[in-house]
Amino acid sequence: MPVFISYSHSDKEFVDSLAGQLVLRNAHVWVDRWELNVGDSILNNVQHAIQDASALIVVLSKASVQSEWCKKELSAGLMRELEERRVVVLPAMLEDCEVPVFLREKMYADFRTNFDIGLRLLVDAIAKVTTSDQGRTQEPDGTTDWSVDWGYQDGFVQLVFTIIHASKSTPITGLTEVTVTANDVVTARYQKFDEAGLGWMGRLILTEALVDIAQADTLGVILDSPKSQVLNRGLRDPKRAAEYRVSIRCRRLGEDNGKNQFINVSSYLVGIRD
Repeated sequence: MPVFISYSHSDKEFVDSLAGQLVLRNAHVWVDRWELNVGDSILNNVQHAIQDASALIVVLSKASVQSEWCKKELSAGLMRELEERRVVVLPAMLEDCEVPVFLREKMYADFRTNFDIGLRLLVDAIAKVTTSDQGRTQEPDGTTDWSVDWGYQDGFVQLVFTIIHASKSTPITGLTEVTVTANDVVTARYQKFDEAGLGWMGRLILTEALVDIAQADTLGVILDSPKSQVLNRGLRDPKRAAEYRVSIRCRRLGEDNGKNQFINVSSYLVGIRD
């Protein structure tokens, strides 16, 4: 999930510099001027972005603390903190200003005298509340926790997703491991990102492409016994000359209710991608 940056457009030069440095440090950021196009609903897009964000960076300046729009974004972030009982709002002090009451007890990243020190503090704070390598998705029937490892296998880029789904309706937990090995074409594309220090972006693009194919060709495993079930599949995108070898291993944990269970791996990958 991205990190939302709340700011006054009077401070856009600072925000562009800050956002660029965060991207180089593997953070996925949401900046309105980067994301919105002519004709888009500003209100709807900003509301959804704040709700979906893993954190909200609030740039504090004389202009932002007077901005009614920034006040509304801050209020939305603070409401999420109360509801979720975790840190959501990360203050970044750009210049001396009157700090909003509800932020006065928070430690802030101080950019007033040294950009690099402020950046380091903010990067450390983001790392504690968000990561692109693991997460949790909520479904009506339970939660899905996931993580992803990556590397090269015999010279080809490989992603390994580990997924645990805990159901509310049954005393069963599902453990799934999805190993994806890309062909030489996809590997070459990924290496360009990796060599530029943007491997996280390459993995995001690879996952996006994989999910598009997986949705069209549903990946799933039927668990009909307590033993692990393995499915090996090949997926292709002829338009991009992309091929993927996918190996899926699933098993049930917890009580055995004697019923078969379908594991929709495609839906897990969609959740991770989102």
